[in-house]
Amino acid sequence: MIELKSPAEIQRMHVAGRFVAEVLSEVGRLADVGVNLLDLEHHARGMIERRGAESCYWDYAPSFGKGPFRNVICLSVNDAVLHGLPHDYTLRDGDVLTADLAVGVDGWVADSARTVIVGTAAEEDLRIVRATEEALEAAIDVARPGNRLGDISAAIGAVARDYGYPVNTEFGGHGIGRTMHEDPHVSNQGRAGRGLKLRPGLTLALEPWFAATTDRIVYDADGWTIRSADGSRTAHSEHTVAITEDAPLVLTRRALEDPAATGGSTRATTSSGPRGERGPGRDG
Repeated sequence: MIELKSPAEIQRMHVAGRFVAEVLSEVGRLADVGVNLLDLEHHARGMIERRGAESCYWDYAPSFGKGPFRNVICLSVNDAVLHGLPHDYTLRDGDVLTADLAVGVDGWVADSARTVIVGTAAEEDLRIVRATEEALEAAIDVARPGNRLGDISAAIGAVARDYGYPVNTEFGGHGIGRTMHEDPHVSNQGRAGRGLKLRPGLTLALEPWFAATTDRIVYDADGWTIRSADGSRTAHSEHTVAITEDAPLVLTRRALEDPAATGGSTRATTSSGPRGERGPGRDG
């Protein structure tokens, strides 16, 4: 069942969204060469506890995972892209780190993800991160009343094709609100003009994620961490978005989504480069 939110309820989700953005900004700032993933997990946990918020991941046990998940943030490195289980790993120069966080505040949830590059950034890694960010912005741009769900999926898929990246459709975006995963599922590839008509009050977590050279995935032995099947680098960008009568409202927008990133991590937007030649899902 799809639940449309009132303007007041969207504002309550926005409170959660601003907090999610704050945590992800802090994790990105702290991600540096020599930092352990468990240190990032503990820092995020402390922020959530001090805020009096509730992790959507703790004790989460979906059918596709080896649950329950006993961490508050997903941290995925290099060829890992989704549901990365924080573990004893020390970040190295050039690592690609994706942080994904969903938190509830006063009964309303927001979900967001960002990929940063630790230390020295390779151009091909900057490129794939930039592709997911552009795909996310393209998806947000068409998240307007009267358009259809397929327009969002098609916008994401078009950017992937422009860059030459394949698209996995097993995991994608989803509805969100009182819980982390609500209807509808939002594929990262689809046909424009098809599917559910978008209406004000619909709230969605949009999350393009790509692997450089494959659309196939494999799981780690931990039962959670999802990697590209061929070991190629990955990236993932996600925002919680509310469809309103006017422009789409991004509830998890970070204060500094620009080239002026701090700390040891490098934003994809710090370098520009050419795109490539044109050439039944679950929720992430």
